Amino acid sequence: MAVEIKIGDRVAWVNLLKQDGNILEIEVDGKVYNVDLMHTADGTFSILEGGHSYNIELVPDATPKKYTAYTLYDNFDVEVVDAEARYLQNRNANGAGQADNKISSPMPGKVVKVLVEVGDVVREGDTVIIISAMKMESEYKAPKDGTVKKVNVSNQDTVDSNQVLIELD
Repeated sequence: MAVEIKIGDRVAWVNLLKQDGNILEIEVDGKVYNVDLMHTADGTFSILEGGHSYNIELVPDATPKKYTAYTLYDNFDVEVVDAEARYLQNRNANGAGQADNKISSPMPGKVVKVLVEVGDVVREGDTVIIISAMKMESEYKAPKDGTVKKVNVSNQDTVDSNQVLIELD
């Protein structure tokens, strides 16, 4: 499972390659690390990597997938950006207008379930399709009230980044 993690001004792509208990093999921006990660009783994380020990406390923000990370000497704002968050960012970046009539996949994946058919009336926020990407399932919702004009995919189809999945009137 690969995710984008924003730490302050830095953006890193983190991919979990292998896990055996507390022992993890992770890839960060193309470099592989073997770490021993333990969530301690007091809520901090103890990380052993390359003969060094790190302790980090993650405090959740009011916004989902955002945290403040506290280390011995500093603190950092952290945001986990997964497939669903990227979709919402892309949709919001497009602004209003024609883009609001289309639901697109933010990344390659597989259609788990199409929940609507042509002619169905949907309300803003209704889940219309479920996509699996990077071992996570994400629900994509209608951006506005409308009628399903076109369904461009079927269950189990493989989809590409920015592929239009469903169009609304």
